[in-house]
Amino acid sequence: MSVQEPSKNLKILFMASEIAPLAKTGGLADVANSLPKALLELGHDVRLVMPCYGTISPDWLGKRLGTFMVFHGGTHVSGGVRLSTLPGSKVPLYLIEQGLYFSRSGLYQVGGQPYSDNLDRFAFFSLGALEGVAQTGWIPDIIHCNDWHTALAPAYLKVSLRVNPKWRGLPTVFTIHNLIYQGRFPAAQFHQTDLPDSLFTPDCLEYFGDINVMKAAIAFASKINTVSPRYAEEIQTPEGGCSLDGFLRTRSADISGILNGIDYSEWNPSADPLIKAKFSRKLLKGKARCKAALQQELGLPQHDAPLFGCVSRLVHEKGIDLILDALDVLLRQNVQLAILGSGDPELERRLAEAAQYHPERLKVVLRYDEALAHRFYAGSDFFLMPSRSEPCGLSQMYSLAYGTIPIVRETGGLADTVRDAASERLKKRTATGFVFQEPAVDALLQAAQRALDAYAHPETLDQLRKTGMAEDFSWERSSRAYENLYREAIAKP
Repeated sequence: MSVQEPSKNLKILFMASEIAPLAKTGGLADVANSLPKALLELGHDVRLVMPCYGTISPDWLGKRLGTFMVFHGGTHVSGGVRLSTLPGSKVPLYLIEQGLYFSRSGLYQVGGQPYSDNLDRFAFFSLGALEGVAQTGWIPDIIHCNDWHTALAPAYLKVSLRVNPKWRGLPTVFTIHNLIYQGRFPAAQFHQTDLPDSLFTPDCLEYFGDINVMKAAIAFASKINTVSPRYAEEIQTPEGGCSLDGFLRTRSADISGILNGIDYSEWNPSADPLIKAKFSRKLLKGKARCKAALQQELGLPQHDAPLFGCVSRLVHEKGIDLILDALDVLLRQNVQLAILGSGDPELERRLAEAAQYHPERLKVVLRYDEALAHRFYAGSDFFLMPSRSEPCGLSQMYSLAYGTIPIVRETGGLADTVRDAASERLKKRTATGFVFQEPAVDALLQAAQRALDAYAHPETLDQLRKTGMAEDFSWERSSRAYENLYREAIAKP
């Protein structure tokens, strides 16, 4: 593979298991929607590929281009490829069809339990994406893979397809969106990877006697990156490496962190159709109307109590148990708390029970609702995000854009995006939120108290809001960093 000229536009295949708005369970879907659009703006020929789930609206399926056959799991399996367009953009989107694998009610699980054949499903997707796209006659300069669902593709390119003239020497970039989810499966399923048994070793896919799919990409991708600079450092430590830190350190020279961005065409309080009143950094008056509207919608008393919001997956990783354990102390004060999200059944139960006990102070909505999330960001005064681990985080960026001051733990992308309201930063007008270090209830409560102290001083509150709203987390800067990473990968595949 020859080195690309710096000015040469690239052909980029972006491979993901979910892409908003077609299918979404987390932040990966938002990144897979926004980053390709930003790369297209830079002049690159970027195309997406994802499974054709049965839950995708027929309006977004596009046209069927044809069928293909791959040797998978010891037999030949057929699939189809469709060509559509990412809604609201001009980015081409390939959809890989296979009814047995993808025509289901959930993307990865049903009834809270992962599908038992997830390895089989996403091994087929990685193979099918390569074969299906190749049959269209379009071959990229580089493939960008994301999370464990596509982690086998770099291995196929370096091993199974290394003699295929279409794919020989093609470089890959692999992005780790969250190291916790590695794709771990029983060793008995190794044949479903379609890779030689010689790769089932600690130096490749073997992991404490099981298969670890993410290790395939760590071993074979040209470049590896994560979604924030701090997280790129954390995953190479015993504390943050989820038992893969040693393996990751073998590729340390090829690991980098690029901060995610947000799409200001969708997350902009001055133009958001989903909120009660428009407002901006220069004209904040509408934010008070948004707060009153959110209080009314949730059934909270409409008075001037500080309103803390939280939009999150309700899981241990996000520190939701810390919020629960802090409730008794926090709600003794004149505050209100609203939580939106779903996740661990036990955490959901505890939150629902607490909401019944504090009906005038705490409201919990146990679902994910995109429109309501916009109103949470617009109407809250403060945003709680006490994550134990946060590779990047988008919620704190959304809250900053809407003048809602984040209260975050110093980890991953939260450490890269929120500047603590220490006295010196307040003097310099550079502070944007409240940051605490230890994942402990006392530390969270101390940060919340500092936020309440700021609420009692309107000038300080106004300064924090306006400084946060002035932050620029657009995809333009991040997309140029990815452009440079692609060129590095192409230069050394």
